Amino acid sequence: MYFQCMENQLEARQYPVGRFVLPQSLTAEEIQEGITYLERFPEHLSSLLKGLSDEALEKTYRPGGWTIRQVVHHCADSHTHAFIRFKLALTEDQPVIKPYEESLWAQQADYLLDPSCSLIVLEQIHLRWVTIMRAMAEADWQRSFIHPQYNRVQTLAQTLALYHWHGRHHAGHINLALGQ
Repeated sequence: MYFQCMENQLEARQYPVGRFVLPQSLTAEEIQEGITYLERFPEHLSSLLKGLSDEALEKTYRPGGWTIRQVVHHCADSHTHAFIRFKLALTEDQPVIKPYEESLWAQQADYLLDPSCSLIVLEQIHLRWVTIMRAMAEADWQRSFIHPQYNRVQTLAQTLALYHWHGRHHAGHINLALGQ
């Protein structure tokens, strides 16, 4: 029983907003909610980091988890990939996207930089990404790409849902690391 509880505690720290479940479709309201969240995400992340010391940026949300610094850099990398995947799906017929090894990226030297540089990347990528999403026609949300890592076809609506979750997921990690 104790082991079960410990697993649940670790699960809650690893997935503070729950695990992502790929929806089959999204309503127009859910699409707008996702876009609005992503529009505000860079500012929200910036507010979470405001005034943090280098020592605080090295806190983790769980044993073996990424530091706050790594989480922010990961968000910039991941959301840049999402932006590119949107553009590929909007300009090509069901392209095959390139996955990447997130854990290995998190070990690269640029992940030691101050996270302010990744906040700038997020601000600018989200500006472009939200501009594209707000200009998309209803039918564009059904455009898709092939994700070879998961062996699935994924629509842009599903990708929006994923990144709406992804932002909340990593903001949750930062809150946990800060004891909030």
